[in-house]
Amino acid sequence: MTKIKSTLFISIFICLSACSDNTIKYSNSIISSPHPLATQAGKIIYSKGGNAFDAAVAASFALSVVEPSMSGIGGRLQVIYKQANGDVLGIDGTTQIPQNFIDQENNLPSYGYKTIGIPGVVAGLIKLHEENGLLNLKSVMEPAIKLAEEGFIILPGEIKRQQSEKDKLNEFDGSKKYFLDSKGDSFEIGDRLIQEDLAYTLKVISEKGKKGFYDGEIAKKIAEDIQLNGGFVSLNDLKNYSAKKSTVLVGDFNGYRIHALDLPSYGSITIQMLQIFDYLDIKTEGDWTIKISSAIEEAYNYRPYQKNIDSIKSILSKDTAMKIAKRIENLDSEITINDEIKEFQINDIAQGHTAHLTTSDKYGNVVSLTQTLGPNMGSKVATEGLGFLYNVTMGPYLGGYLGEDKPGDRASSHISPTLFTKNNEVVLALGAAGGNKIPVAINQVAYRYLKQKLELYDALFMPRTYMYDSPRYVEAHTGIESYNDEMFFPDFYNVEKIREKGYFGRVHAVALDSINKSWIGAADPDWEGDVGIFE
Repeated sequence: MTKIKSTLFISIFICLSACSDNTIKYSNSIISSPHPLATQAGKIIYSKGGNAFDAAVAASFALSVVEPSMSGIGGRLQVIYKQANGDVLGIDGTTQIPQNFIDQENNLPSYGYKTIGIPGVVAGLIKLHEENGLLNLKSVMEPAIKLAEEGFIILPGEIKRQQSEKDKLNEFDGSKKYFLDSKGDSFEIGDRLIQEDLAYTLKVISEKGKKGFYDGEIAKKIAEDIQLNGGFVSLNDLKNYSAKKSTVLVGDFNGYRIHALDLPSYGSITIQMLQIFDYLDIKTEGDWTIKISSAIEEAYNYRPYQKNIDSIKSILSKDTAMKIAKRIENLDSEITINDEIKEFQINDIAQGHTAHLTTSDKYGNVVSLTQTLGPNMGSKVATEGLGFLYNVTMGPYLGGYLGEDKPGDRASSHISPTLFTKNNEVVLALGAAGGNKIPVAINQVAYRYLKQKLELYDALFMPRTYMYDSPRYVEAHTGIESYNDEMFFPDFYNVEKIREKGYFGRVHAVALDSINKSWIGAADPDWEGDVGIFE
């Protein structure tokens, strides 16, 4: 027993030294999140002596309560972080295909029980907290539990997202109970959402940790409900699930080091895209629209090759980036007209999904965390008595750009939390929501901030662009339309201006003011989040 105690003490000491260094390096701690109440949860944890890891875990659980359409404990997670005076590390808490999954019909539904994969958020958050946090789990989860018990006024964006899915939610007893009234109607502006069953589930997790979700009472309810309704997740699937250590990939941009995550995150594509940006000659907003969108399309052509080690080397190669950039610079002489351009349906904020938050503290710990259910409100399924929605993992897009997936595989996605360092110090940490626009949003903000030297909020505010099997889209909604309204593009470039907010991804970022040794933050102006500072 003495040996065990000694080992435990040494482990705790090492963790505390690596995670916090107990040395104040910066004047403040900070959090940027997509919901004011999640931001407030992070600030509460800072006020109790927690670090950036504690604040990130608290805010993540809070998001599961206040933005159930976007993410939750039934979903998946990817996180990259840097410990004070330590290495950059990552955690893979993404959803996994159940062992007994068989796609016999090769015609999977887009929602419902058959689409649910093994949830990963809880395991990922517990791992992040156990290895890096300072406070106990009960304290860290208290703000989320309180929000679920006492309720909160639902923000307009969340109401719109829930309303857009009410017909599908009405198909499932648990979902009807939690998100619809007796008439089958959704919540309205000013309504307070109280989630007693979710509060109970969170309490069990706060008391029992990972086992509280993946073993015992809650796990049995999850497996029983899914199995009885034709789904695939079993009790053994839950018991055997674990969050994994991620492989961190690196690249270079404008004198900074880029850190992003390998599969199932699309970090290699994020790095390649930004390295292409670095070789482009961008003098005007017109250059920005044409050249940046071309670089996006070029990088996205590499998505199917991310499983191959040799291909990853090529994707991350600066020589590859330079050759692509040179080709883009000669675009005028090589342009061809695509007669088979797809017609895209542009959705507004009601159709958004995924949530990202970023935290950093006075010790120098930094966390960039992205979580999601998949599409808006995930599978649309909630189990009565538990209070949360499940993810979509096995849908019509199973395998995506990477080919066929099989039981035991984890769902790959464009999720790509990212850090930028210089002299072993984080200078920018960010991530995004927005499906396939996630790397696009991250990289355009990083370019604006680190290369164009805009202030952080302005870097998030300025127009973004996008192109892949589509026209060149450029952001032109209220507030930024003047940047592009007077701009002329030749017809062969096929540029379309998008007025809807949120289409080009939603970024939440933290950056270092190296002169004042303080953290600054910004929340995407197209969303409902904010920044919280604790000094």
